[in-house]
Amino acid sequence: MRKRAKTFTISAVAEEFDVHPQTLRLYEREGLLKPSRSEGNTRLYTDADLERLELILSLTRDLGVNLAGVEIILNMREKMDAMQREFERFFNYLQNHAEELSNLTDPPPPEAGALVPISRLNRPVPAKRRAASGKSGR
Repeated sequence: MRKRAKTFTISAVAEEFDVHPQTLRLYEREGLLKPSRSEGNTRLYTDADLERLELILSLTRDLGVNLAGVEIILNMREKMDAMQREFERFFNYLQNHAEELSNLTDPPPPEAGALVPISRLNRPVPAKRRAASGKSGR
């Protein structure tokens, strides 16, 4: 048994937020709000729609953003939310598979960070090179 989400009609939302119903219809035409519809084609606003409307009104009333700017801001927020969810999924994957991933490669040998391989330093210098370096006065 599913619980139905609480919805509000356009007149109730308009009164609650002190806007004209035509303003809400305009926001819908502009794609800023997407209320669901009843079987009788009545607009039904959910809590998520009301939160979005609050943001729209805050941007337009308090910050003076025009509707084109509101659209850009809302789209950017949606993309940022999607990126955040993707990052969290990736981070959870890494956390869950960290041990597997660390076993994929052998740990680097201690001399891996050396500028000159240690094996080269431990080799004896050939007699020819010793003799040549003595002639040059070094």
